[in-house]
Formats: sequence, C-alpha cells, structure tokens
Amino acid sequence: GGDVEDGVAVKRRGGGGKKGVKHAPSSSGLSAAGDYSGSSWEAVFIQALTMTFLAEWGDRSQIATIALAAAKDPLGVTIGGCIGHSICTGMAVVGGRMLASRISEKTVAFYGGLVFLAFGIHSVFFEE
Repeated sequence: GGDVEDGVAVKRRGGGGKKGVKHAPSSSGLSAAGDYSGSSWEAVFIQALTMTFLAEWGDRSQIATIALAAAKDPLGVTIGGCIGHSICTGMAVVGGRMLASRISEKTVAFYGGLVFLAFGIHSVFFEE
C-alpha cells in the first residue's frame, strides 16, 4: 500500500517513516519519466514544434527566405517571416478547429490522402 503525491506513488516503509519513491502516472497524463502522450499544453507544444520544424525544413518557403535574406536586411526578413508564418499557422489552427467540429478526422485524412495521391500522379505524368 501507498499514497500518491503529485503523480508519484509513495510507498511507506516501516520503522522511521521513510518514503520509497517509484514513478506513477500523474492525473495530467504525463508520467515523471516524460511520457508526452497526454493532452497537456506542454505535450501539444512539443508535438507542434517538432512537426512544424520538420515539415518546414528545406521546403520552398525556407529556400525563398534564404534568398531574400541574402539580398535584404536579415532582421527584417526574420521578423517578417516569423509574423507571416504565425498568421498562416493561426489561420490553419482556427480553420482546423472549425473543420473538426463539422467533419470527422477520418474523413479529412481520407480526402487529404486522395489529394496527395492525385498531386503525385500528376507530377509523374504531367511534369517535365
């Protein structure tokens, strides 16, 4: 037997009242070992940061930003790029929230996959 204090299981030992500590899942879904499978804002933040960073790395907008920074003031390009990306991402978040309230995630994934395949087929047969 033991108690749970702040998401950590505490096992009471006899003789002296010392506590043995072992990790247990907390009420927020995060374990002390760093399992980010819950829906806390930290887990969502890390997932969004990682996903956005990996998706944007090396894409056309990054190449265009590199070219613009080579020719113009890098500070202005950095600030403008951050604000532009924030606005674009904000619109995607709001639009995604509105879409999710009307259409199931499976439907969005299915049709998104179809569009992705259509673009792939188009690029194989119609691009030079």
